[in-house]
Amino acid sequence: MPRMTMIEAIRDALDVMMGRDDRVVVYGEDVGYFGGVFRCTQGLQQKYGRTRCFDAPISESG
Repeated sequence: MPRMTMIEAIRDALDVMMGRDDRVVVYGEDVGYFGGVFRCTQGLQQKYGRTRCFDAPISESG
């Protein structure tokens, strides 16, 4: 097993599960194109599309 950081392990796990199951989505603040605060989801939106990896609204007011 290769050595990796916690962030790399999380990203890899998300990538594996999204590849196996079309029902898996990632939804949260800046997790889409930006890849999240720690870049945990970097590249997932480009790979799986905006319907499976997308941002939560920062403000719910409306």
